[in-house]
Amino acid sequence: MQTDNKKKVFVSGCYDMLHSGHVAFFKEASRYGDLYVGIGSDSTIEGLKNRKTVYSEKERLYMVKSIRYVTDAYINSGSGMLDFLDTLDRVKPDIFVVNSDGGSELKRNLCREKGIEYVELERVPDAGLEARSTTSLRKGVKSHLPYRVDIAGTWIDQPYVSEYGAGWALTISIEPTVEFMERGGMSTSTRNAAKKIWPYELPNYNEEMLARLLFCFENDPENKGHISGAQDAIGICMSGLNRHYYDGHYWPAKIESCHDENVLSWLENHIVLIPMFPRRPGCSVVEGKDITPAKVRRLTEAADRCWDAVMRCNLHEFAAAFRDSFEAQISMFPAMMQPGVEEYINRWRNHALAWKMLGAGGGGHLALVVDRIPEDENIIRIKIRRKE
Repeated sequence: MQTDNKKKVFVSGCYDMLHSGHVAFFKEASRYGDLYVGIGSDSTIEGLKNRKTVYSEKERLYMVKSIRYVTDAYINSGSGMLDFLDTLDRVKPDIFVVNSDGGSELKRNLCREKGIEYVELERVPDAGLEARSTTSLRKGVKSHLPYRVDIAGTWIDQPYVSEYGAGWALTISIEPTVEFMERGGMSTSTRNAAKKIWPYELPNYNEEMLARLLFCFENDPENKGHISGAQDAIGICMSGLNRHYYDGHYWPAKIESCHDENVLSWLENHIVLIPMFPRRPGCSVVEGKDITPAKVRRLTEAADRCWDAVMRCNLHEFAAAFRDSFEAQISMFPAMMQPGVEEYINRWRNHALAWKMLGAGGGGHLALVVDRIPEDENIIRIKIRRKE
């Protein structure tokens, strides 16, 4: 096809997660003339797709402008499906090019009104390359958000527990080395809430502020139902090992963090996870709860001993405190021990110094404290997230 280089060609899109399909589209569109690109703003994409962009509008503008088939590019100033109207008036193109799956009667009629030629192109990858689309890439990208593993003091973050006695909860933030099961005691519901704010990774920002934001986002103050404990948001957002002190309120009065590499490596060598089964639908681990000051004291004292043992890397004292914390939990919440859990504990009892169910229990994952990591395909080793 002969190209009149004096003609102006216009295309518009998000161009987030820029890929070879975009470049092939730009290459084909540029055959019609000098190519000008309108790029959806961050606010437009968030409004239309209910998610944050992977790359900011400045980054996307920089990348698109760097492609040799593009004459110039602009951030669209409008909103909605026709966010490019101001850019269109600025460029005054002769031709408007769209992908076949991005065309619409609305765009066709707009071009007819403005006297602009309307061209639809089929998605055709360049020679030797696979067909690409942002949707297919997005489905293949896994979130890098961390998971939470509770070490000791679980349940103290609920005011109806800490009102009987203040104390610490201990958590570690672990890398998503595997896709852990839902309803598995690893704060997947809080992690799923986090994905709505940060789909792929946590921003590089004050970690406690991120945890506060996530806690408030997940727990609607107008909702009179269950409030997720703050340890879930803290365990996801705050790297390393953390302990947080609860005294009758939802948010802890203080937080202490450990980023000592020797301590974190030691924990990685002595804690492993065993997948059991997801907590069953309809299972309520709070039914039949029996919370007393003595039981809460046992929980908080075990958490204190656990922290002290970890700081000294004393394995046997850590294991004893770890086990005592779990036994204090199930003494208050016996419904944590749902049918099938005891079988898993018995299966691993001789391979571990201590064990506990993660989170609220009822199934999910079993955490073991071990002297040496067993050679077994069911074992999941943990990787604690380090502070950047």
